Amino acid sequence: MAHPFAPPKETDVDTDLGASQREHWQSTYERHPHMYGADPSEPARRALEVFTARGAHTVLELGAGHGRDALWLALRGLRVHAADFSATALEQLARTAQEQGVAERVDTHLHDARTPLPLADNSVDGVFAHMLLCMALTTTQIHALMNEIGRVLRPGGALVYTVRHTGDVHYGTGISHGDDIFEHGGFAVHFFDRALVEDLAAGWDLAEVEPLEEGELPRRLWRITQTKPALH
Repeated sequence: MAHPFAPPKETDVDTDLGASQREHWQSTYERHPHMYGADPSEPARRALEVFTARGAHTVLELGAGHGRDALWLALRGLRVHAADFSATALEQLARTAQEQGVAERVDTHLHDARTPLPLADNSVDGVFAHMLLCMALTTTQIHALMNEIGRVLRPGGALVYTVRHTGDVHYGTGISHGDDIFEHGGFAVHFFDRALVEDLAAGWDLAEVEPLEEGELPRRLWRITQTKPALH
């Protein structure tokens, strides 16, 4: 059987932007260790509620960074696969997991979101991604990543993710890379409209699209919860 994930054909622009963003995040984590602090994000708190209600035991966090959310989920008893494309961030995460006594419940994966996930089919009960899907990914790459999420998520499992949307103050400003991707201060963001959210939920059960704000700007986001249909 063919692998359900078909990697999109990247243009030179896509490849160059992806490489520059990886280098930018790597250097950012090196200059600012544990830059997001130790407290969990509000979306992670909501994700735990969703996962707990569905009886989840093993979850995947995409874009885990230095681990404030992944470690918080592990401290609450979940087995966590923490994926990120920054080796520096994952090293920080692994050290903190040891210090907090949850290393046995945390597995780190050096992973670029443009490539297949290093997990087996139907192997996790939940997936969490705080602003990972709205990084420097094309619409085609985002759809491919959503297919991969659906592959590793067990039937009946939940995906909780957040994205900056087209109502954000930075939308349409800064350096444009096309496809609703704009760069500010070295960070490239793909701003979502509602049509993209709906397209990504095709074949899923879309449970919630909740607006929220974060940070000093503030950044304007949606928190989306959708579930993979259960087998009958």
